[in-house]
Amino acid sequence: MSSYETYPIEVAGVKRDLRLFTIKPGIRIAILNILGDTEFVQAVSKALSEKLRVHSIEVIVTPEAKSIPLAHALSVDLNLPYVVLRKTYKPYMGEALRSETLSITTGEKQTLFLDEKDRELIKGKRVAILDDVISTGSTLQGMRLIMEKAGANVAVETAIFTEGDRAKWSNIVALGHLPIFFDEK
Repeated sequence: MSSYETYPIEVAGVKRDLRLFTIKPGIRIAILNILGDTEFVQAVSKALSEKLRVHSIEVIVTPEAKSIPLAHALSVDLNLPYVVLRKTYKPYMGEALRSETLSITTGEKQTLFLDEKDRELIKGKRVAILDDVISTGSTLQGMRLIMEKAGANVAVETAIFTEGDRAKWSNIVALGHLPIFFDEK
């Protein structure tokens, strides 16, 4: 069994130890991976759905891949459709809209695609933009750009956690905040 440093969190009554991951020399973040964690996803969905009801949203929009289980759970809890912005283009997606972002966890550019079939679903609708963790805001900005191109109205931006400068995320509906860890020299 590997030994690694973790950061303990409790959200919506569920406790987890998040593994610390080096993103640059001397800088680490706590990695939240909700894939396969049904207990956590269900609890977080119930807590977030209560906060989102007041925004009169009509569609939930999330990027591929880690936040998809939460989008699905929120879709069930709020009785709303959800749309996934894909990270790779497939020919069946037709005339997809696209936007580039920069991932903090990979340090690589990513492209988000809105499938042509989903454009009509969100056009003119009040959408909630959802991610698992909002750190730099790059993915959020990419999602906003696609929503603007598609004619959707972003009613609320939401995540399980924000990360980094707390003041930067005062407009985000979130259940908690994660620090960035700077190693001492």
